[in-house]
Parts: sequence; C-alpha cells; structure tokens
Amino acid sequence: MTDRELVAAATRFRENAYAPYSRFAVGAALLARSGRVYGGVNVENASYPVGICAERAAIARAVTDGERAFDALAVVADTPDVCAPCGMCRQVMAEFPIRRVILANLRGDMHVFSPAELLPHAFGAAALPAKEESPT
Repeated sequence: MTDRELVAAATRFRENAYAPYSRFAVGAALLARSGRVYGGVNVENASYPVGICAERAAIARAVTDGERAFDALAVVADTPDVCAPCGMCRQVMAEFPIRRVILANLRGDMHVFSPAELLPHAFGAAALPAKEESPT
C-alpha cells in the first residue's frame, strides 16, 4: 500500500469522527506489518479530557486484534498545514515499532516522519526498573 493510499483510507475514516464540540475531525489509518489496515477517529466527550485521538484509537484497535508491529500510520485533518499528533499520541507511537508516520491534510499536503523525529528522547521501557525474577 502506498502512502497516498493510506492517507486516502485515513481520509475516509475521518468521516466517522465524533467531534460535536470542536468540529475538528481527525482520521487515522494504521498499516500493520500483517497487511491489515486499522482505522481510528477522534471521539470527543463533553468532559474534554475524556476524549480519544484518532491515532490512539487506531493503535488500540490494532493491538486489540493482536498486532504489535506497524509499517505506517497516516493522520489526516482539515488543517492549513499537515495535522501533527499531540504529545500523548507521540508517546503511544513510541511504544510500538512504527516505521513511518504520514501527516497530511485535506489539501493534499503530506510529510513523512519517523516516530523518533516526532518525539526525540521518548520515555520508554528502558527507563523502568528491571523486573525481578519470580522465586521458584
């Protein structure tokens, strides 16, 4: 699947976004290494912090199906420049091997980044204390 095809899928998913408060609809399409594409949309809530972003929705959907490795994630919104992910989404992206992140808008602009370019010096499992072995 090409980057443009993945952006087109994210654009189609975006139509299902639930954004009655901000009217800022975002769509995401996540290409797993298995070849499956998982969609995600932002889902708002009257209690704003309770909402979920499209990127995290797509990743959660794929992880629910047992996926753990991804070729690409496309994110689309109606913005003057490409749609950049929030900090929480960047941190979640850093948790999984995603080869490239394609940020796009409805005008056809598109930029490709690695997760490390979007979140340099990300917090990760290496920063956590080592697990102690269970006594046998």
